[in-house]
Amino acid sequence: MGRSPTLRLLLGLLVTLLAVTGFSWYALSQLRGLKQLQADTMDRARRDSLQLLRVENDLSALSLALEDMVLGQEPYGILAYRSEFSRIRIDLEDAIEREAALAPETRSAAQQLRLKAATRQFRQTSDQVFHLAESGDNKAALQMASTQLLAQQTSLTAVTLGLLKLNNEAEEAAAVKVAAIYEGVERNVYAFLLAALVTILATGLYMTYSNRVSFQRIEALSRQRRVLAAKLITVQEEVLRSVSRELHDEFGQILTAVGAMLARAERKGLPPDSPFRAELTEVREITQATLEKMRTLSQMLHPAVIDDYGLLKALEWYAGLFRKQTGIETRVTFEGEPIRITGQPAIHCFRIVQEALNNAAKHSKTKTAEVKARFQSDRRRLVIEVRDNGIGIVQDRKNQLPGLGLVAMQERAELLAGFLTVLPDPAGGTVVTLDIPLPQAESPEGEEFIPEEAASPQA
Repeated sequence: MGRSPTLRLLLGLLVTLLAVTGFSWYALSQLRGLKQLQADTMDRARRDSLQLLRVENDLSALSLALEDMVLGQEPYGILAYRSEFSRIRIDLEDAIEREAALAPETRSAAQQLRLKAATRQFRQTSDQVFHLAESGDNKAALQMASTQLLAQQTSLTAVTLGLLKLNNEAEEAAAVKVAAIYEGVERNVYAFLLAALVTILATGLYMTYSNRVSFQRIEALSRQRRVLAAKLITVQEEVLRSVSRELHDEFGQILTAVGAMLARAERKGLPPDSPFRAELTEVREITQATLEKMRTLSQMLHPAVIDDYGLLKALEWYAGLFRKQTGIETRVTFEGEPIRITGQPAIHCFRIVQEALNNAAKHSKTKTAEVKARFQSDRRRLVIEVRDNGIGIVQDRKNQLPGLGLVAMQERAELLAGFLTVLPDPAGGTVVTLDIPLPQAESPEGEEFIPEEAASPQA
């Protein structure tokens, strides 16, 4: 016997599980990294850009106010713009403060300080402008507003636009990185699926090969078992035939001769009331009874009626003998066109019926039994049913191993290229069914059947 593939299959299963676990961990880690990237870079950059747009919008509003201030279109002078400047600066500083909290990690500290410094400088310059205007020096205030304040506003706008550009570049880089991650994960998924399919295919082919080898070994062992069973059954039948012949020919003749000698001794002038005559009669009766039992035993070991008259007559003979021995009313019927079956097929069928009836007598507590033979010429099949009306199959014995008798019946059915079933009868009792190919007919069934007891000479 070769080595079992179980260890290699378990090893392959372990490798597959490890591969699935490792790839699942890899895929989950990539998804977590992707989620973190989107949360820390892309989403944060978008929210930061919204704040920068808010800053740019405030700077645009300041730019318009500065233009109006420098052109002197307001009749009340520069101080008239103080409240507007104050409102815009408050919103601007709030936007810059929020933007600082949302600044992407990719932004350097110097860039962030530059925005704060420009904002602080713009606030200080605007305060100086309004302070000069409040002190009455409108000319100096306008000069500072048109030169320094406007330049600082332009610088602050440039810084804001630069930060927006950096955010857009960060978003584009993150998008490229996300696409690369998706592409890498997709490529790895396809590679893993291909490897998994190859592994499954290899494992399946290996299992198919191993199962095929195992089935071939089992089939070879089954053939050897069938051959051995056939030889054992053949040897058994030969032994039974030999013992039956010896009992019939040797011991039967001896008992017949002893009975004849006792009869002659009884007739040699002994008085009717002689005690010796009575003892001779008793011995002769015992000898005759022993001869009859020996003949019955010889027929049971190997019924000669099978060789002489075929299977159906042998079943009828055994049904009568079984009825006498057990008291169970047994009848044999047939359907279809009967043919004469002798030889090994008849012996195997007879033994199966014999074992089924003996099992019915031992276990079923039945009072009647029926043996039905159906000759199905259209299907070339012979179906023999042995039916009783006893207690049926005991439920608590269903899962037990079959006895030797049932095993022998199944072996004989396989030797006949048929099958045997033992099932409960819906009407009560048990049905044993033998279904075999119809053997080749030797001669029509129906020749006159003469029991051996009647054909044998009596003492």
